[in-house]
Order: sequence, then C-alpha cells, then structure tokens
Amino acid sequence: MASAERVGRGQGSGRGKTSGRGGKGQTARAGNKRRPEWRDIIKKLPKRRGYGKNRGRTVITRPDARALSLAFLEERFEAGGVVSNKTLAEKGIILRSAHPVKIVGGGELSKKLVVQGIPVSASARVGIEKAGGTIA
Repeated sequence: MASAERVGRGQGSGRGKTSGRGGKGQTARAGNKRRPEWRDIIKKLPKRRGYGKNRGRTVITRPDARALSLAFLEERFEAGGVVSNKTLAEKGIILRSAHPVKIVGGGELSKKLVVQGIPVSASARVGIEKAGGTIA
C-alpha cells in the first residue's frame, strides 16, 4: 500500500525545487483560488432576453390600424351599404380582410351605413348614428 507522496523533500523524489507548481507568483502559493474570469464576463452580459438582434424572431408585431375617415366612407359606399372588413377588401381599400382598420371622425356622413366588426372612434360613432346608421 503506497502512502501519500511528499513533495519538495530531498533529492531524487522528482518533485524538488518548485514541487510541480511551475514558476513564481500567485499560482505557486498555497490557497490559490482565483475567480474564473469567465464568471466576470458572464455577469456583465445583459440578463433580459429578447431585446437584441433575435427579438424579431420571438415578438409578433402587428401593423398599425389604417384610419378611414367618414368623408372617405361617404365617397366609397352607397346609402344602406355594409362597411365590414370583407366589403373593404372587395372594394380594394384594404389588401385582405384580416388587415386592421379603424373608422375615425373627419368630414360629414349623410348616408345611412351599417358598420360591422370594425372599431369606431367616439366622434365617428356620433357621425354614423347622426346619419341614421348603426354599429354592430
């Protein structure tokens, strides 16, 4: 049974002088436990994910709603017409029925229109109801 080998004791042991610890300095001393530099580097990296170059892969951005004024609807729709995403797409006002749209006040509306499934501003609501239209 071999006992623990003592280092730095006498000649012929093969572990003389620096006893396998290399040259001088901090690493040659007993109790040498320096913090790994990688830890310091990692600690300086930003903690919050999804705020850099990879943000676009994880965050779904929706296009802003297109604003349609009452004057615009006055020009494009006849009296008693239905204003919905489907009819707007059919008339070529929006590209497809899933595109976000909002009706805003601006101009006068003299025709009776039925608005279905489209958000309406407070001033547009007053203008549509004043003309005898409904919002569903």
